[in-house]
Formats: sequence, C-alpha cells, structure tokens
Amino acid sequence: MTRRRAADRPAGAGLQFSHSVRIWDLRVNEGKKRRTYSVRWIVGGEEQHRTFASRALADAFRAKLLSYVQRGAQFDKVTGLPEPMLRESLHRPWYEHACRYVDMKWPSAAPKSRTGIAESLAAVTPALLSGDRGRPAPEDIREALYGWAFVAPRRQSGAPPRHLAGTVRWLERNTVSLGDLEDRTRGPELVRRALDVLALRLDGKPAAAKTVARKRAIFYNALEYAVELGLLTTNPIDRITWRAPAAVESVDRRVVVDRRRARTLLTAVAVQPGVARRLVAMFGCMYYAALRPSEALDLRRDNIVSLPEHGWGELLLSNSSPRTGTAWTDSGRSREQRGLKHRAREETRPVPAHPELVELLRYHLDHFGTAPDGRLFVGPRGGTIGDSTYAEVWRKARELALTPAEVRSPLAGVPYDLRHAAVSTWLNAGVPATQVAEWAGHSVAVLLRVYAKCIVGQDEAARRRIEDAMQAD
Repeated sequence: MTRRRAADRPAGAGLQFSHSVRIWDLRVNEGKKRRTYSVRWIVGGEEQHRTFASRALADAFRAKLLSYVQRGAQFDKVTGLPEPMLRESLHRPWYEHACRYVDMKWPSAAPKSRTGIAESLAAVTPALLSGDRGRPAPEDIREALYGWAFVAPRRQSGAPPRHLAGTVRWLERNTVSLGDLEDRTRGPELVRRALDVLALRLDGKPAAAKTVARKRAIFYNALEYAVELGLLTTNPIDRITWRAPAAVESVDRRVVVDRRRARTLLTAVAVQPGVARRLVAMFGCMYYAALRPSEALDLRRDNIVSLPEHGWGELLLSNSSPRTGTAWTDSGRSREQRGLKHRAREETRPVPAHPELVELLRYHLDHFGTAPDGRLFVGPRGGTIGDSTYAEVWRKARELALTPAEVRSPLAGVPYDLRHAAVSTWLNAGVPATQVAEWAGHSVAVLLRVYAKCIVGQDEAARRRIEDAMQAD
C-alpha cells in the first residue's frame, strides 16, 4: 500500500475528489525496535495509509478522518486527505507552522532546549522565504525571529515591538507554504537549501558538526509535527540525500591539564583580588570531582555528604543551574534550577571528593559560608556568579600560571576543560569505565567515545600482556 502526495499528481492534472471513503481499524506494527500504528483507508478505490509512533497520534488522525466523513467532505484520491485538510496543508505558511511548533514544544522544554529550538528555526527560516521584494535586513529578520516570534511568551503576550512590527508582518506574508515543501519539483531544492544554511554559522563559516546535527534534528522534528497534524503526508527531508558533516565527539587531548599545572592554575585563581578567592573551590570541584560548571554553581551544603579532616569525602549531586537568559526560563531569571543532565528530575549522582578538594571546600565554608539557600559559590552579596565573571578569572589565571606558549595553546582553555582533566585522570588511573561513567554522569558508551583519545599509557601494558600470553603457549 503506497502513501501518495499532492506532489505526485501529474503536471496539469486537476484535483480528483471522491465521497467514497472507507476507514479501517488501526493496524499495530511490531518492529524490531519499537511498535508503530498505521491508519488505513480507501478513497475512490485508492488505498492510503499513514504510520504513527504512538497509538494516541494514530487514533487522533483516524478520528479526524472519520469526522470529515460524517460531515460529508470530499477526499482527494491522490493524497487521501479530506478537502479542508488538503487546502490547509497546501497553504499554511512555514512561518505560521514554525510558531505553532514552538508553542507546542515550549511548556515541556528546558530553557536550553527552548534556545536551541529558536536558534535552529531562526537559522532555517531565511532559507524558506518566498520572495525578496521588500525584504528586511538579515539582522532585523533574525531579531524578529529569535528575539520575538520564537519566544512563545513574548509572541503570545501581544503585538511585536514597534521596531520589529514591519519585519514580522513581512515574514507572515513571505515564507513558503508547507505544500511547497512537498512539491515534487520545488520541494527537494527548498529542503536542501534549508539544510545547507543550517550547516553554516552566522558569519558564513562551517558550523561545528554537533551543532549541525542538533539543528537538523529540530528542523526534522518541526516537519514531523506537520506530518502528525496531517499537513504533510511525509517528511520532506526523507526524500532527499544530504550528508551532514561528521561529528567529532572526542575530547582534544591537548586541552587536558596535568596535576602540577592544575594546582598552579588554582593557586593563580587564589592570588587574584575580589571575587576570585570565592571561585577556587568551584574550579576545584570541576578538576577533582568532574562537575560541570552548571553543577558547581548549584552545589549546596546539602549536597556535601562528608568532608573529613583527613582522607576522601563525598558529594551527592542533585541539581544544576544552566544559564540560558531570562527570555527562556519560566522564572524570568537567567539561571533556573534543573535536574542533572541526562537524568530524571529526582535522580542523584554520587561523586568522591579527593582529599585536596576536601581541603578546598572546608576552607571555603570556613571563610565564605553559604548563601541563605545553601549555595556555596555566590558573590559577596549572595548573588549568582555570572559566566563572564568566572571566565575572566580563569583567563587571568592562565596568564599567571602558564608559559606564553601554553597560553596560546588549547591547554585548559576554558573552565570546562577541568572536568575533562578529571575524567581523563580517573580513566588513566585504571578506574573501571562503569564507575567513571557513574561519577561523571555519562553513559559508558558516551564516556569511551568522548574520552578515547585521552586514555594514554595503555599501549605498553597491552604489549606486555600479549607477550606474557604468547610465552605461556
């Protein structure tokens, strides 16, 4: 049974409608990885079907078809869609659909995900314009999309700001329709052009492979949402051949700092004036316990299980506070407390505290205490420490602690590289990958893929084991 599109209609052929419609029960498809559900129906003798990932989606689509049959609507024999749905799918502008997609995703999406959705849609929409007459400047289009249209609360609160109103009106009238994306002639060209744009940064240079993959996934999901709504019969991306850049996921070994330099860098943080002294233990948490910056900034007194006078301590992480900006959070603050990355909201993660980290944390608590909510790393007045603040302290520490050649190199270029150093140290010390993955908050597969190039010194041991095995024979 073949699913057909309006784009498959022979050139010059008129619409072929019929009232002869028969809708069958759902079919359950048992696949190797998951179960899917197919809606099957016949229009004027032409068999149609559409498959959905969940029973709820399939039931909703089938119910919609049944409702149009009951109203006496005509169905198109080529696509199998009732005339109202076909008309809507052919004429709904991309801009309108993108806004509806944002509204659908916003309530359940994390702030970081909201920014990713807006960034991706703002990047792809200029490639889906229907004309250039009166086209606003690129920077105005981006501000209208990223700063207003794809920020659901702002758009839903009323009219756009005065300086963006003209740009928004132009966008509402000048993006291609979803029907254009399914058109047999124009569709592949439009979709390929959109994907090519996603592979570039704003300055026109190639984007990082992981960024391209993330943006493509969001664009694909937005089109898949149109399929779920019955506005597209298939996802247009599936009809073209386009290869994204290969993703480089492994950590560059050159960024990993050794123990001597790490200690020197922490000392270089401590000797700086102002807020820097409050950051020594925070950077220590990244280096000795592999905390992400967002996890370290949300570390609270309750997360400290033990800090003995001698020996190892223990942390039990429960939350993080990633920074996204006030427009993307429900609270209106730039940081919003979330669960741990890649874990359910209530899950925790135990992490051992190296004796040197225990010493740093004990000193920090004795001299700076905590904020009223228990956070360890805050400004002198209890405020959140901004990314730019700790990044600047780290920049100065590198200049103080490293040689000029090392400063120019990638070595510990950003604070996050301290986490890379911690994980690499654990792996090279022979700690089992399963244990390292638990401490670092990774899956074992991701851990080994990301840190494969940072595991050093294993070659000689492997050779000795092979020689011993051959001598035993």
